[in-house]
Amino acid sequence: MLDISIVIPLLNEEDSIVELYQWIKKVVDKEEYSYEIIFIDDGSTDASWKKITQIKQENEAVKGIRFLKNYGKSQALHAGFEICKGNVVITMDADLQDNPEEIPALYHKIIVEKFDLVSGWKKKRYDSVLWKNIPSKLFNSAARLTSGIKLHDFNCGLKAYSQHVIKNIEVYGEMHRYIPILAKNQGFVKIGEQEVKHQARKYGTTKFGAERFVNGFLDLITIWFISKFGKRPMHFFGLVGTLIFLVGFFLVVYLGVDKLYVNTTGRLITDRPQFFIALTCMILGTQFFLAGFLGEILLSNKSRKHKRYKISEAI
Repeated sequence: MLDISIVIPLLNEEDSIVELYQWIKKVVDKEEYSYEIIFIDDGSTDASWKKITQIKQENEAVKGIRFLKNYGKSQALHAGFEICKGNVVITMDADLQDNPEEIPALYHKIIVEKFDLVSGWKKKRYDSVLWKNIPSKLFNSAARLTSGIKLHDFNCGLKAYSQHVIKNIEVYGEMHRYIPILAKNQGFVKIGEQEVKHQARKYGTTKFGAERFVNGFLDLITIWFISKFGKRPMHFFGLVGTLIFLVGFFLVVYLGVDKLYVNTTGRLITDRPQFFIALTCMILGTQFFLAGFLGEILLSNKSRKHKRYKISEAI
């Protein structure tokens, strides 16, 4: 087995690929690691794939996967994780904002200090304060609060993993932001942090807009719910449904007793607002309960998910 697998998802980074590769190679050769570098071209429309094939011709340790179209960073990481063979797996972005000089320290934390996962922390950032830094701080605070994992930067692309971690988690949707949470949910609790240098972007522009933070918070709610109730959806939906149904049921009992024994000459039950509240509660309660029941059935019968991307070619 190799010492290190370096997984690099990318989209339209033709200007930086060769420079990044040479920088990584310089670092790993100096440390005498056995290694592989896996580039995942996530549907680039520039010359990124051409650059990868050229690098491959000069170094057999380089591998490449090319998607038919842009499927997203999570799918790119999933494809890289499936084929990597290193004891330590390191992910980084291709835009030269992640510093390959951090690789030895990350490797040391996994191999010597026995961490399951180590996330980079870009303490000093060279991004827009208004559009990236402030939203990032809010996002990370929410992630810490809901997950209990004390990391400063969940979304840092520079991370190191033990081999058994990446083979036991599934990155899907846009969940690359929450890989530490996915790992914790699978039982990998030794999660650490390493302060890393953040480089100013040298080429091109960022591929992510402000909407990623909205999507990120929605994904955070999803992963919190799944981590709490994913294995037993009936515990949530069944409980909520039962409580709502009981509210409606007791209102119906109250209306019936009131009409039959207390106020027999009063308004019809259907003319009272409490009747419609009771009816709504009983319908909603039943629907929540059925949602939990169906969730349990789906969970017990689920099969392995199909890949959510198509590969054009691989080298």
